[in-house]
Amino acid sequence: MEYLAKVRDTDTDRYNPMKIYIREDMIAATSVLQIRASEIRQTQINWQSYLQSQMITQRDHDFIVNLDQRGQKDLPDKNPEACADVFLNLLTHISKDNTIQYVLVLIDDILSEDKSRVKIFRNSRHGNIWQPFLNLLNRQDEFVQHMTARIIAKLACWHPQLMDKSDLNFYLSWLKDQLKMNNNDYIPSVARCLQMMLRIDEYRFAFLSVDGISTLLSILTSRVNFQVQYQLVFCLWVLTFNPLLAEKMNKFNAIPILADILSDSVKEKVTRIVLAVFRNLIEKPEDHQVAKEHCIAMVQCKVLKQLSILEQKRSDDEDIMNDVDFLNERLQASVQDLSSFDQYATEVKSGRLEWSPVHKSAKFWRENAARLNERGQELLRTLVHLLEKSRDPVVLAVACYDVGEYVRHYPRGKQTIEQLGGKQRVMYLLSHEDPNVRYEALLAVQKLMVHNWEYLGKQLEKEQIDKQAGGTAVGAKA
Repeated sequence: MEYLAKVRDTDTDRYNPMKIYIREDMIAATSVLQIRASEIRQTQINWQSYLQSQMITQRDHDFIVNLDQRGQKDLPDKNPEACADVFLNLLTHISKDNTIQYVLVLIDDILSEDKSRVKIFRNSRHGNIWQPFLNLLNRQDEFVQHMTARIIAKLACWHPQLMDKSDLNFYLSWLKDQLKMNNNDYIPSVARCLQMMLRIDEYRFAFLSVDGISTLLSILTSRVNFQVQYQLVFCLWVLTFNPLLAEKMNKFNAIPILADILSDSVKEKVTRIVLAVFRNLIEKPEDHQVAKEHCIAMVQCKVLKQLSILEQKRSDDEDIMNDVDFLNERLQASVQDLSSFDQYATEVKSGRLEWSPVHKSAKFWRENAARLNERGQELLRTLVHLLEKSRDPVVLAVACYDVGEYVRHYPRGKQTIEQLGGKQRVMYLLSHEDPNVRYEALLAVQKLMVHNWEYLGKQLEKEQIDKQAGGTAVGAKA
């Protein structure tokens, strides 16, 4: 089942719907959280025993019994102050897991029936409304944790007043850590919370500050099921509605990762959301140079090939075909304007070096070696980083070759590479298990040394000339 999800795209009105709509699959009713919630609804809580043990007041007892057992579902609207007080008292004074579970399900149902009911809790007189809920995130019971997280997302997103910064950072950090947990059955619920939170612009930057974007992309590089994959790419999509975040996105290597997902995707909804992210990465940045770089990166990652395949299939989904047409037009235009240096720079930034013709072109290196120093030696630093971090033998071999060519064609290349730690990395690769890596590392070391010998030779020649000139001058004087 699908519905149209309206996502905010303005800074002035949080609930102003976007001009662009996208179908988002609803969370399946069979999710772990939903199944457990259905079971918990069937349980019976003995509220009288809590009253007799003086764990709750008479008012608390009467309110919860009328709501829970006598079916007075309109009580929250008739008496909102009492509703907030009662539920917050229950959460803070009861310790039994199964009762806390039941109370949380009741709260979630109250909010789900009517979004405006978030004001019942947000306008409460209980001081910091967030603390009772945030405390529950530290409970051992996983259902309590994740139902609480679901409620926090609703309270944070359905009320015009934003969540406080410190509480927000704690909550987003908790969500991020849950994503990174192995074998977490509640990952779809965590992703759903983020899908809600990241629709709000102010929450997007808070997520960036807790290293959220790199976490999303890291998880997308691992094997996750298509539903989680869709949800996490959806999070990236809503993030890219902010122009600044759209400009930053590929600094986290987003385009190569998403290009791989697009290539492997067998689910139309995953294809649709990846294309939507790509479109935002071109449309949203206010810096046209960044948009151009994103286009080039997509070309480098073979996105044009995938667009061609999708074009041949001719999906019935209008969103997909509109994005395919848009991306095709923009990427084809970028190819026509692409210089050999643009191609090289994009390839290096993507981290996916291969033996493309530009590397072996002596003309390219004569004309462009010095350009590797531009933008604070960005490309050189990336090459050195690849030499240190990459596990791909082809990437390592090509990076060694490029370092050698840079040193050979740029007069101060040796000193620059040494300062960046490149020489040490190349020498380390002399013992690499792959013979091609060893060979290219050896050639690069030779170029580093030959460059030094040539410099030394020129110095000796200069000293010899100076000596001869000095001797001639003395003879003339005599």
